Amino acid sequence: MTTYCGADCTVCSFRKTCRGCRATCGSPFGGRCVAAEYIKTGGIEAYRSFKERLTEEINVLLGMLSLPAAQGLVELVGAAVNLEYPLPGGERVKLLDDKDIYLGTQIACADTGEMIGVIADTTFILISRFGADGSDPEILLLKKR
Repeated sequence: MTTYCGADCTVCSFRKTCRGCRATCGSPFGGRCVAAEYIKTGGIEAYRSFKERLTEEINVLLGMLSLPAAQGLVELVGAAVNLEYPLPGGERVKLLDDKDIYLGTQIACADTGEMIGVIADTTFILISRFGADGSDPEILLLKKR
């Protein structure tokens, strides 16, 4: 399976249901892929530049929240990171599209055992905190870009 971005598809748990980036013109799961969109229009260098700028933007936000910096972003399929967040009224909501591919990372908080999750694309940045296996998720910041 070949990709636009160079991701290692052999380590992806979704590879059996993935139709491949190049074979689907950048929509391996039927949704949007931020990497494919950038690479198809501006090339791999434009994509790398976007990732660097986005990482810097995210690290400013993480710093404002007194959280550790992100060391880099990787491509993540929505279905793998689409947590169900509780809202103040008691309802629960998923904010991502399972079919889209986002950029993100996880940061371990050694002192609490929690994880900080960062998910972003060209339109938003989501920073959340959660426990083991995505339990008890909490939105720390949701920013429109």
